[in-house]
Amino acid sequence: MATRSSDQKSVNSAQPVDAVSLAIIEQLQEDGRRPYAAIGKAVGLSEAAVRQRVQKLLDQGVMQIVAVTDPLTVGFRRQAMVGINVEGDLDPVADALTAMDEVEYVVVTAGSFDLLIEIVCEDDDHLLETINKRIRTLPGVRSTESFVYLKLRKQTYTWGTR
Repeated sequence: MATRSSDQKSVNSAQPVDAVSLAIIEQLQEDGRRPYAAIGKAVGLSEAAVRQRVQKLLDQGVMQIVAVTDPLTVGFRRQAMVGINVEGDLDPVADALTAMDEVEYVVVTAGSFDLLIEIVCEDDDHLLETINKRIRTLPGVRSTESFVYLKLRKQTYTWGTR
């Protein structure tokens, strides 16, 4: 499955992706294991050309090809979205959060929170330790608000390239 890169630069700073590469991305979002030859037929390129384009997209951080799991089925019993308010520069806090294994998603926002992050933890104790001892103690973190997930109803990465 094609998804965002965890160390991706801002989307606004990325170089534009051409129509053929967008079509390749859509093919991979439908099935991340789709053979390059099949993708090539769908987008009008050779298998080798698709392989080169996919590698370039991976190298540029435009996408990743990963196995997406339901965290509950692989031993992670607690997920949460955490809104964070920061005092001062956001970048050092965002960088520190990005480096944490438990943090799967970091976004700078406008509105009630400066940052939104998604955390995946083994259990409630792990979640509490992550928020209380690691996130709240970061220099610049003013406050947090946690939204604990009770049930995962939908998780897809097939929005296409619009």
